[in-house]
Amino acid sequence: MLRRVLQLAVGLLLFGLSLSLMLRAAVGVPPWDVFTQGLVNVFGLPFGVFTVIISVALLLLWIPLRQRPGIGTVANALLVGPFIELGLWLFPSPDELWVRVVYFAVGLVLNGFATGLYVGARFGPGPRDGLMTGLHRVTGRPIWMVRTGIEAVVLAIGWMLGGNVGVGTLAFALLIGPLVGFFMPKLLVPGGPLPTPTVEDDPTGPRAR
Repeated sequence: MLRRVLQLAVGLLLFGLSLSLMLRAAVGVPPWDVFTQGLVNVFGLPFGVFTVIISVALLLLWIPLRQRPGIGTVANALLVGPFIELGLWLFPSPDELWVRVVYFAVGLVLNGFATGLYVGARFGPGPRDGLMTGLHRVTGRPIWMVRTGIEAVVLAIGWMLGGNVGVGTLAFALLIGPLVGFFMPKLLVPGGPLPTPTVEDDPTGPRAR
């Protein structure tokens, strides 16, 4: 249990910091963060605040889908946003392109590692993954199709609202699955079945959000 709690806490912290690095890199961010950036552009609230608001709203969508949140689910919804704000305070915005690329690369690898920590702790899926698995169960569509559909919608909305879509967005989509697939077996706490779809179920891999 001690290991699981530590993995959850460290995983969420590193997850938030990884997203702040990718945000500071400004070469494109993951689809859900494009959506969040779009809302920030429109309403002006801090990025971390909108991250929490979106997570809580997604948890409300779990109710008709009959999804059950775990401790990790609630912790994810409430803590990732503040950890992102901490990272944005810690990491300055670089001007040089090579530094921005390094920021993004470190953030991407750290995101995969943090996801392995968080999901591997077996305390429940993040709000976004729970929405995906709930829709998968209700609609009967393959996991990859549900995830792609959800992320395509939020990406399009975020882009129309001014979110940062770029080469980093594509890099994240292509590489996060293999990264999580690499880290997950090494960080998974022995026990019952995974709380989220496995890499075999979803080629893009489980994530913490």
